[in-house]
Amino acid sequence: MPDDRPIALDEYPIHQAPLSMKHVATGDRNAYDRCIFHFVDHTGRALLVAGLGVYPNTGVIDAYATLRLGDTLHAVRASDALTDDRMNLSVGPLRITVDEPLRRFTLTCEADPADPDSLSYEISWTADFPAVWEPHHVQYRGDRLMLEGRRFVQAGGCSGVVRVGGEQILLTAGEWTGTRDRSWGVRPIPGEEGGRAADEHRPEGFHWLWIPARFDDRFVMVIAQEDAEGHRTLNEALLVRNGDRDVQLGWPHTDITYRSGTRHPERAVVHLTDQDRKPLELGVEVLASSPLAVGAGYPPATDWQHGSWQGRGWTDRRAYDLSDPAAHPMAAYGVIDHAARFTLGGRTGYGIFEHGTFGRHDPSGFTGYDSTAP
Repeated sequence: MPDDRPIALDEYPIHQAPLSMKHVATGDRNAYDRCIFHFVDHTGRALLVAGLGVYPNTGVIDAYATLRLGDTLHAVRASDALTDDRMNLSVGPLRITVDEPLRRFTLTCEADPADPDSLSYEISWTADFPAVWEPHHVQYRGDRLMLEGRRFVQAGGCSGVVRVGGEQILLTAGEWTGTRDRSWGVRPIPGEEGGRAADEHRPEGFHWLWIPARFDDRFVMVIAQEDAEGHRTLNEALLVRNGDRDVQLGWPHTDITYRSGTRHPERAVVHLTDQDRKPLELGVEVLASSPLAVGAGYPPATDWQHGSWQGRGWTDRRAYDLSDPAAHPMAAYGVIDHAARFTLGGRTGYGIFEHGTFGRHDPSGFTGYDSTAP
């Protein structure tokens, strides 16, 4: 018989439904609760991405870390059975500690005992700006709700050390930028037959931008999701400053310069509008790129995806050679996180230019899944 006794979290007045905190309020197998952290080297030499997620209705907890260093992507992934100790954010060698909610976090990756030169790190992430809500995210496939997410985003600084291949990389304050995203709700995980809806409601195209850009005295957040015709289904442009009310920056439009023969962005301009209706330009220069479908477990990864049951105590370490794009053909059909240098009104900042465009997208001139930039 399953153990259905109260858990520690049930002692606190935080319930949102007449259920134990062990359970979520939906029976949807795709219920999830997870986070992602980005650590951006201002020189563009390195980009570290790390995250952790729980999937209560499939009983899985997993985590990952990827380090882009030159043309090599070092990856650590771990998965295990979810326990009742929801405050313990650790899986295998990967751990996230909430030192002060919404303010300070410690991220740790232990080295492989059999290989001391394997990826490891100890990093402190500290918020420099308040967390802000992203738009309520909803997507349907036919009549079925496939995604409903509540998310917030935050920017800050980081310090610590990363070790790999005998090299020690220092994350020095002022030379690295940290961003993070926290989300929960319902989001597809592998293992479910899509049925008629998946067969008859295939999207012609999908275009996505998620852009947290941190400057010394402000933080800009831009989100845009569009269909094949360029119809905007998700939209946000915010300016965040400590002690001030968040400022909406209008309806963002983005001009992206792609590398010829690809959909790889090299630079971009995001056109915004201030409170006085004056135009603002957020300039983007891509420094380094980490495809989330390689190593990090995001669709359409072929070797491991979030929420998939790998058995108890599963850990996987590997290195990917990113010098040849043809070696990872599915990466182009997944979202890619680009470390970027941003400019805004004479200021220079750093953050993530997360980009994905698949299939037809009329505003970009892409006519189908095989279409690329001239």
